[in-house]
Amino acid sequence: MQAEPTKSLVGEEYEVEIGPVAHGGHCIARTAEGQVLFVRHALPGERVLARVTEGEEGARFLRADAVDILEPSKDRIEAPCPFAGPGRCGGCDWQHAKPGAQRRLKGEVIAEQLQRLAGLTPEEAGWDGTVMPAEGDKLPAGEVPQWRTRVQYAVDPVTGQAGLRRHRSHEVEHVDHCMIAAAGVSELGIERRDWTGMESVEAIAATGSQDRQVILTPRPGARLPLVELDKPVSVLRVDEKSGGVHRVHGRPFVRERADGRTHRVGNGGFWQVHPKAADTLVTAVMQGLLPRKGETALDLYCGVGLFAGALADRLGEKGAVLGIESGKRAVEDARHNLADFPRVRVEQGKVESVLPRTGITEVDLIVLDPPRAGAGRTTVSHLASLGARRIAYVACDPAALARDLGYFREGGYRVRTLRAFDLFPMTHHVECVAILEPAGKGS
Repeated sequence: MQAEPTKSLVGEEYEVEIGPVAHGGHCIARTAEGQVLFVRHALPGERVLARVTEGEEGARFLRADAVDILEPSKDRIEAPCPFAGPGRCGGCDWQHAKPGAQRRLKGEVIAEQLQRLAGLTPEEAGWDGTVMPAEGDKLPAGEVPQWRTRVQYAVDPVTGQAGLRRHRSHEVEHVDHCMIAAAGVSELGIERRDWTGMESVEAIAATGSQDRQVILTPRPGARLPLVELDKPVSVLRVDEKSGGVHRVHGRPFVRERADGRTHRVGNGGFWQVHPKAADTLVTAVMQGLLPRKGETALDLYCGVGLFAGALADRLGEKGAVLGIESGKRAVEDARHNLADFPRVRVEQGKVESVLPRTGITEVDLIVLDPPRAGAGRTTVSHLASLGARRIAYVACDPAALARDLGYFREGGYRVRTLRAFDLFPMTHHVECVAILEPAGKGS
């Protein structure tokens, strides 16, 4: 006999008490039957009416939106953005929370991940439990910092209007303005143009220069539109077959400014999104490592060379830095950006493949800024064997950070300090910098 199909619970509503925050921009609740709900648009301690958006009978958990707030938290405000809320734009998770409450929630997530995945208390991680706002972002409730210097717009295939994706959906939320977009992005007027034939439009506003860039991803067979925006802008396109990025008009790169240096970033390559992020992170890393003249260092997942340049500048003429980066264009940019440092070398390839081939058996300092998935046990084990006196781990995901800190502990390293920065206001994302040292070393 065939099993009966499982009943979908989408649309079902439950009156629930909201429990603690969870990683990912939602809070945990339970139905009267004990089934777990991951509820968005809620805050801990509230009583809400939660409507299921994903899930079925017998599932390990359900996803839901808080559609009616029956007993609000003192941390709740009316969302400043008119496009936020259940079923609307999925870009921001905490528009309905006061700025200070957002940072507390992020701190609670970091603490929970450290304890659950690494067995570390905040005290054992050298962390005071606070999440620091970026310079200029400490605004009163109801005001939104304009921080996002890179915004990827989705294009409605029917109307050609640019908007933003709804949460866990391909549907496009039509917006006339993104409140967290940096002024340099907003002034391009992407939302006011017809982008028929495009799948997406990415807008970039560089920090420290007037460079503006638009990257178009056409639908198969579509012709590129004549791009006439409100400000001078370079235009690139994504090739539908190869996925490569090609110049259409203007420079194929933007110039980003950080740590007193100008960095070329080509073809929409990675750069920190918040205008204060690069300087904030360089400062935290250098304060933690305290580089000494003549030391050797690794910069892993080095991108266009932000940390490698900062290290080289502080290690002096007798110091040496090796950077490793998988992206071909990023390596080209890094070599360009670091050309005035003769003792800096940048190798292309995956860290786990390239590092063993270098023959390096010891190093003084290590910086790693891995992708969201983290570095992983094998790479961490290799790094721990190199005997660095200090390691700086830059992380955009507290779960990956916690897992890797556990691996470092297995390799004989302890966390000396951890600092957390709210470089993604209104969202659940948070950036951390952990400084590690050999466990036998005194504080």
